[in-house]
Amino acid sequence: MESFNSKVALITGGSKGIGYGIAEALLKLNMKVAITSRSIDAAEKAAKELREIGKGEVLCLEVDVRDFNSQQKAVQKLMDTWGQIDVLVANAGVGHFAPIDELSVEDWQQTIDTNLSGVFYSIKSTVEALKKTEGYIITISSLAGTNFFEGASAYNASKFGVTGFTQAVMLDLRKYGVKVSTIMPGSVSTYFNDHQPSEKDAWKIQIEDIGELVVDLLKMNPRTLPSKIEVRPSQPPQKK
Repeated sequence: MESFNSKVALITGGSKGIGYGIAEALLKLNMKVAITSRSIDAAEKAAKELREIGKGEVLCLEVDVRDFNSQQKAVQKLMDTWGQIDVLVANAGVGHFAPIDELSVEDWQQTIDTNLSGVFYSIKSTVEALKKTEGYIITISSLAGTNFFEGASAYNASKFGVTGFTQAVMLDLRKYGVKVSTIMPGSVSTYFNDHQPSEKDAWKIQIEDIGELVVDLLKMNPRTLPSKIEVRPSQPPQKK
């Protein structure tokens, strides 16, 4: 993208964590950014902090990504406000971790509905607008989308799904000039799964690092598409 001043981004789960870090990075480019959250109070709190950056504009949207109608209504509100979508970041996600004999049906369903179906709904509700702008879709998968591990059957299934789904969508949409990438982070210092970030997380990927990566993707020459990006801490702590 040559100029960012008139560009519009939609970030699901943008009130905290990776989504917040990406929103901050895009606002520094003078982009208009819509952030979604299941809690409008959380979105408004985040928007107040983001507006202090002094660049761009922020729109708050109350959305349950598991509900296609909810996502459609949010997209319509965004279109009524700004008239276009140039970037979609499908970021919202949850994590439930337990061995299969202890994993509840409810936790399985919530994980798949949020992490996989939610990404499908996000793309499905924005795809026609993105065709018009020859926009960019970025999904947030995980290293767990290619590396399975014990106690993570639901999370692995959802992220393996996001990785494969995104690559197929890339092939579907590139003929329209729409670029599609998935970012697959390892350990990130966020509030994910009730974690509380602290100084002990200094070795982890920081949310601003993912924001910087998204900016790099948007600035890349249109002839080149990094379609699947694995990113991990360069120096994880040594096991004692």
